[in-house]
Amino acid sequence: MFRVSNFVVGLANTLVMLVGASAIGYSIYMFVHQDVTDCESAIRAPLLTTGIILFVVSLLGVIGSCFEENVAMISYLIILIAGIVVLMIFSIFLFFMTNKGAGHVVSGRGYREYRTVDFSIWLNSFVGGNRWVGIRSCLAEANVCDDLSDGRVSQIADAFYRKNLSPIQSGCCKPPSDCNFQFRNATFWIPQAKNATTENGDCGAWSNVQTELCFNCNACKAGVLANIREKWRHLLVFNMCLLILLIAVCTCGCRARLNNLTATKSDGA
Repeated sequence: MFRVSNFVVGLANTLVMLVGASAIGYSIYMFVHQDVTDCESAIRAPLLTTGIILFVVSLLGVIGSCFEENVAMISYLIILIAGIVVLMIFSIFLFFMTNKGAGHVVSGRGYREYRTVDFSIWLNSFVGGNRWVGIRSCLAEANVCDDLSDGRVSQIADAFYRKNLSPIQSGCCKPPSDCNFQFRNATFWIPQAKNATTENGDCGAWSNVQTELCFNCNACKAGVLANIREKWRHLLVFNMCLLILLIAVCTCGCRARLNNLTATKSDGA
């Protein structure tokens, strides 16, 4: 007999299985091809793990709903309920950990500037210690400052100051505003006199070498943190939508479980 709840659970998990299989396939592709960058290689293992988990859990859902296998359905529902609880806890954690760090408006500028102290300790751990060496290498590979090297923005100070820079460009591609460096072009600045004093250590970390710029600055770390914070905030919104979907699927799964029990009793009779 056709049952709507079993069909919904089966269809939803079939789609998730396809996503999981795609993640597994792409991660294997990156393992096989050695020409991927260091930044891309960092996601291979997490992507493979995620793909396997999605595939196995969704397979249980398909078996339990489409083939009316009670053990598979019970296992699927237990994992699903546990996932909902974990996702709720993680979403609450994300909300509080990413609640700070919106950046500071600079007078007469079209961009914001960022400081590491404005972010949570948890977020700061992403750029701490040896992790920054890898991140800095990724920034260089991605050529994050190339967009500033052409056109009016590159050569005219007023055009540069009005540009809406990304957090990473604001922190990594130029010196902080309180250094009062003289603009030569978007990525070449003339430092102030040596006897001038400033409390910002990033002023001494700035380099006009185009492969270095402010990649050794705390402002660059803060710009990366602002970018990470933005991604986590997007993930938080996604988690909320996913929670609603999982609760709906779990409800259908519970109904499908009852359908399986009814079918079993009917067969036994």
